[in-house]
Formats: sequence, structure tokens, C-alpha cells
Amino acid sequence: MPYVNIKITKEGATPEQKAQLIAGATKLLQETLGKNPQTTVVVIDEVDTDNWGIGGETVTVRRQRGQ
Repeated sequence: MPYVNIKITKEGATPEQKAQLIAGATKLLQETLGKNPQTTVVVIDEVDTDNWGIGGETVTVRRQRGQ
């Protein structure tokens, strides 16, 4: 049973976009590794930008600077 964990920043991904991520990851595992889509689990974690760091600073700070 494949388990996929997708982590994205919490910035307004729509339910439709999340459904596309789930379907796409499931299809990729089926096509690439022959995994059964009925037993593939996909979890999307949305992380606040204050809780996600890159290069020693939060994504919130980087976004405020335009990066």
C-alpha cells in the first residue's frame, strides 16, 4: 500500500487543486510502479508559512521580500 505525503504551504490551494494532486500522485504510482490505485493513500499537509523555513528564515519573511 503506497503512502504519499505532499506538503505545501498554506496559501489557499483550492479543493479542486488538492483533488488534482491526489489523482495525479495516484496515477503516477499506478503508471510508473504498477501500484493499485485502490490501495494508494495520499495525504496533503498544509503548513503555515511561519512554520516553513528556507535558508535560515521563514517563508513568510522571504515572501515579504518578494522571493
